[in-house]
Amino acid sequence: MNPKELPDISLFRHHCDLQIRFSDVDILGHVNNTVYLAFYDTGKAHYFRDVRKEAFSWNDVDTVIANVNCAFISSIVFGEQIEVLTRCLEIHDKSFRLQQMIREKNTGEVKSICETVMVSFSPETKKSIPVSEYWRRALSGYEKRDLEIKH
Repeated sequence: MNPKELPDISLFRHHCDLQIRFSDVDILGHVNNTVYLAFYDTGKAHYFRDVRKEAFSWNDVDTVIANVNCAFISSIVFGEQIEVLTRCLEIHDKSFRLQQMIREKNTGEVKSICETVMVSFSPETKKSIPVSEYWRRALSGYEKRDLEIKH
């Protein structure tokens, strides 16, 4: 992930408005870096709800985060109107890769870019499992393209 090479905004089908709380802002007057990951989690939750087209049950978790790479590009300050954009880049045998972006809605200024590897997971065995056909169809259907990476 190279933050100097910003992805085309039109490639993101999912947008989620975010609210900056006073408690998100640190002594320097900008949103603390740890809050960005919470913003990305909120974007993922809304994305998954829309991709799955059903209520997401937090008791039946079948994917977990294996890796997160976050590039901080510009500070977010209290009062800005921000949104998180989310898309799935690809699906592998046991994982899929998401790309997200936080930007200021009025100016379009990109604040941060993040890539996350989500691994399909069995709570019973505590091991990774192949990405289900349900997730494969839902993600590819939502993104309107084949996301499968063949090895």
